[in-house]
Amino acid sequence: MAGVIVATTLVQAFVSWAAVVLPSIAPEFARAFSLSPALIGFQVSLVYGGAILTSAFAGGMVRRYGACRTSQVALVLSGVGCALMALPTLIALPLASLSIGFGYGLTNPAAAHLIARLGAARHRNILFSAKQTGVPLGGVIAGVLAPPAAVAFGWQAAPLTAAAACVVLGLALQPVRARWDFDRDRSARFADRPFAGVALVWRDAVLRRIALMSFCYSLAQVCLTTFLVTLLVEEAGFALVAAGFVLALVQAASVGGRLFWGWAADRIGRGLALLAALGLMTAICSLAVAGLTQALGAGLLVALFVVFGFAAVGWNGVYLAEVARLAGVKAGEATGGSLVITFAGVLVGPALFSLIVPAIGGYAAAFAAVAAVALIGVAFVRAAEAPRSPP
Repeated sequence: MAGVIVATTLVQAFVSWAAVVLPSIAPEFARAFSLSPALIGFQVSLVYGGAILTSAFAGGMVRRYGACRTSQVALVLSGVGCALMALPTLIALPLASLSIGFGYGLTNPAAAHLIARLGAARHRNILFSAKQTGVPLGGVIAGVLAPPAAVAFGWQAAPLTAAAACVVLGLALQPVRARWDFDRDRSARFADRPFAGVALVWRDAVLRRIALMSFCYSLAQVCLTTFLVTLLVEEAGFALVAAGFVLALVQAASVGGRLFWGWAADRIGRGLALLAALGLMTAICSLAVAGLTQALGAGLLVALFVVFGFAAVGWNGVYLAEVARLAGVKAGEATGGSLVITFAGVLVGPALFSLIVPAIGGYAAAFAAVAAVALIGVAFVRAAEAPRSPP
């Protein structure tokens, strides 16, 4: 089991690194093409638009080709996307972003299949949360490596480094492929009923409500991770490398958050209640960013963002564990279906934030809207907690 957790965490980390590499150097990239850094939100929306498409049939792909092979495909797609991104033309950027998103959408259903099959139910939250640390770990890698690479060698060095890492990891998984994919069904047609997972989630009231919660929470999370570097550079006077280091700190804090919240959910046995509390923390931190960014010194501002990351990027493992618990043997299919809704929040969030920034007067002020969305997510998860009416 330890090998599965390490492998799925690394897959998630490298694909996440590919997804956030451009936001981590957004000011430098924008300068190279004479663009506004706020437009990076549209690129991130394209990434998660691609993720929605592959999430819809990822469960079927896992059944036919196996979870390990699906993870390898995810890594290759992300690597190809990063390589295309490094081309010195904006024409390639939409296709590059979609390719990264196609890879991103395959990772969670593959990992959910392996963990649900091999992991003990009593440790479900911590196992899923451990795997989900790969998302912020990818952000840590991007924050530490991408800005210095961009400053030292040009912005193209950042996506090319991520591309190489994804391809190497994909090849490294080949020796375990046969052992981990022993349960694949060669007769399964992964493109059949591509939205069966979405229908499965939507038919179940609790799954539907927590999926809608994830729409709101993912929107808040991606707005933080996408615009943090740009906010610090444009409104708080940070240099690009320093802002990248803050992003790495925030993502590192969220690694601890995912592990802590997963452990806490297993201890208290109330994952949905914990998800509601995390939404409240996210809303409070969003309001603090909106109201206090200009008033706080650099140290306190960094501390605020670290707490923000601990809460706003820490919910995913508990959420996926709840989906797996409720779906039972259909964990892979339900995970893919629920993530279509989750990624819809990430699709909408950055583009909407990019539109709000000029209208509301700045990056920090726009986080007031993020707080409102997080509170809507709290309402959804509280509704999911409510006991079902008798038939």
